[in-house]
Amino acid sequence: MSDSAPESEEVYDLRAEQTPAKYILFGVVTVVFTAIDQWTKILVQRNIGPLSEEIQVIEGFLSFVHAENPGAAFGMFGDSAYRMYFFGVFTIIALGVLGRMLYELPRDDRFQNVALGLIASGAIGNAIDRVMKQSVTDFIRIYTENPTLKEMLINSPYGSAEWPSFNVADAAIVVGMGMFVIHWLFLEKDEEDDEEDAATPDAAASS
Repeated sequence: MSDSAPESEEVYDLRAEQTPAKYILFGVVTVVFTAIDQWTKILVQRNIGPLSEEIQVIEGFLSFVHAENPGAAFGMFGDSAYRMYFFGVFTIIALGVLGRMLYELPRDDRFQNVALGLIASGAIGNAIDRVMKQSVTDFIRIYTENPTLKEMLINSPYGSAEWPSFNVADAAIVVGMGMFVIHWLFLEKDEEDDEEDAATPDAAASS
């Protein structure tokens, strides 16, 4: 029994070892999606008039618009005089938490690494907007013109037949969070089982 504990600790330390590849993957994902976010926002600012033009992509479902949101999601905190301080502190805390999670992440867990990079790119992308112009450029509009579905949504507690306009940074955050949910629901148990199998005396002896 006493010999199995060191083997278990050795396996855990090996998985949690800090390697350049882990940070390179995170950095590449963060930089690439931050660049895509800023590039698409520049295109929208140059080619679509604010709240006056709309480019239909999928009729009755998806279009590109130009909206400047001074607040957070759903326009929250848009009228607050202290919103920039709030967003600044929130972004710093969020990036600190993401950095800590990355540090504790097993070196071979690319799935969660990509998720962290997506969330970081979203936080940085929207933070750049707020620093540069005190508002965030949103341009992706999802809605429905189906009469039955439209009426049902308008009469529901949601009260609208369209989702608030968003951008690539918002989408990156949502996808990253969704990946964490998928990992928690479907992948985490398998990884725990693999670690338990690797920590057994038989596995240690064979290695």
